[in-house]
Parts: sequence; C-alpha cells; structure tokens
Amino acid sequence: MKAVMCKGFGPPESLVIETLPDPTPGTGEVVVDVAFVGLNFFDTLIIQNKYQIKPPLPFSPASEFSGRISALGEGVSDFKAGDRVCGSLGFGAARSKVVVKPAQIYPIPDGLSDEKAAGLIITYGTSHHALKQRARLKAGETMAVLGASGGVGIAAVELGALMGARVIACASSPDKIAFTRRHGAAEGVDYSRSDLKEELRRLTGGKGVDVVYDPVGGEYAEQALRAMAWMGRFLVIGFAAGPIPKIPLNIPLLKSLDVLGVYWGAWTQADPAAHRENMAELLAWARDGKLAAHTHAVVPLEQAAEGIAMLARREAQGKVLLKV
Repeated sequence: MKAVMCKGFGPPESLVIETLPDPTPGTGEVVVDVAFVGLNFFDTLIIQNKYQIKPPLPFSPASEFSGRISALGEGVSDFKAGDRVCGSLGFGAARSKVVVKPAQIYPIPDGLSDEKAAGLIITYGTSHHALKQRARLKAGETMAVLGASGGVGIAAVELGALMGARVIACASSPDKIAFTRRHGAAEGVDYSRSDLKEELRRLTGGKGVDVVYDPVGGEYAEQALRAMAWMGRFLVIGFAAGPIPKIPLNIPLLKSLDVLGVYWGAWTQADPAAHRENMAELLAWARDGKLAAHTHAVVPLEQAAEGIAMLARREAQGKVLLKV
C-alpha cells in the first residue's frame, strides 16, 4: 500500500510517499480500503510536533477517511466486507489501507458519497458537539463564528443555521464572507477592515451575541467576548491564530458569561453513545442535503504535502481532501 509518511518533524514539503506491506486485521479489527482522506488544520501542527497529540516517528498524518471494508478479523460482527464506512483516527489515515476498530467507523448511508463522508467527522463532529451539548444553542439565538470560512468554521455556520440560529460569520476577507453567506450566514463581519466588537454590537442592536464559536484565538477572542449578550456562551474551540488569549475574567463576571471548553476528541471517548448518535444525525443531514459539506479541493494522495500546505496558508474554504 501507499502511505504518506512523516519521518522527521517539519513543514509539509518534508513529507514523503512510501510503499508499505498491506496490513491484515487482528482480532476485533477491520481493514478499510481508503477512498478519500480528510485533512484538518491540526495536520499542519502534528507534522511539526506542535500538537497535543505527539505520535512517535515515523507516522502518517490525517485522521478522517472514507472507503470500503476489505477484510475483517475474528470477532467482528457489526460490519461485513464491502460495507462503505467513514471513520477517524488520531493520526495515520493518509494511506491506501487502514486498520481500525469497529468503534472508530460509521456506516455511510445510501445517497451520501464517499467524498462528502470523508470530510464530515471532525469539523462537523466538533461543531455539532459544541453547539448541541456545550452551548445548547436554541432557535432564535444569535451566534458569531470566528474563522467562519475554514473547516470547523463553515461547519458551525451551517449547523447553527440548521438549528435555527441567526449566524454572523466573521472572517478576514470579503470573498470569505461571501462564501459563508452561501452556506447559511445571515450577516458577515470582515475583521481585517472593521472593529469586531463594534460590528457585533451594531448587528445585534446593542444586545450582543448569545454564542461565540472561536477556533481562532489570538486578538479576536477578547473582542468577541466583549460583544456578548447577558448570560452568553463563549465556545473555546482552538487557537488557529497561534497565541492563546488571556481573557480578563471581569468580563465573564459582569455579564454572567459561560466560557466553555470544547475538547471533542476526549468527549467522544467519555460518551461514545452520544457521539455515535451525533454522527448518525450528521450523516443523515448530509445525505438529505441539509449540510453541504463543501469541499475546497481534492488532491491525489501523492500530493498530500500541497493539500496540508493549503491549510497552513489559510487558503481553504471548506475541506481539503486527498483522493486515494
């Protein structure tokens, strides 16, 4: 099989393509012939040893994948050879075959393509958990999404609109704002040209936003926090901008705000039943056309370095996929 390998920490161009022996499943495992691999921003970090997950060298990056089961180990009864599935790992998916546990994969419903399924799990899974379990977003509320045109950002825009919220998409250029409007955003704020706090206040008539979804961090976190409504909920998703913001705690105090951490990966382990319910709901929504699961680019597995570089350069609007 072919595999994208990180053999030494560094930028995307340091990745290499190798041919490895085909894997065989052990007891309680299955082999999936991979069709598509979903890339995420953390792939730019894990290959540089800057992510919280630190796999030993050498390893394959990427977590999400879709494909068909080609072999089953002893004791597997929930799936059969030929089943179309999608799944996620901490890392190791950027290869033509993966070995997984049944708990790590989900049936792809008829009517949903392998391509769409490959990009749903992490970005939409994170955003769905954040809005449903953490923020308890309600129809009629107002939500601001920072970094709204990126992978998790556009997922939050789509899901927030689907759940009945008025979504204000915040991004760094007019074309990114236009992209989010095509996927459900009611308003947009270009924070490269305007004051984020003042614009969010203006767009809410001075009331402030009920929920902030922040995968960016950096300087914009505090600005968004200061533009929140009474008893709002601030979702801490990640720090794509780099710096981890230091929030003045008098702001949550004065507005009775909740600052909520969203560690989706840990939650999937802590409550696997709820996670599988969420995944079934997401896959059904995608099948029914309620989620676009927009793909920015599909590149061959052999060009994985360029795919990851697109994310590092902040070019992607939606998902970047590798085609095996």
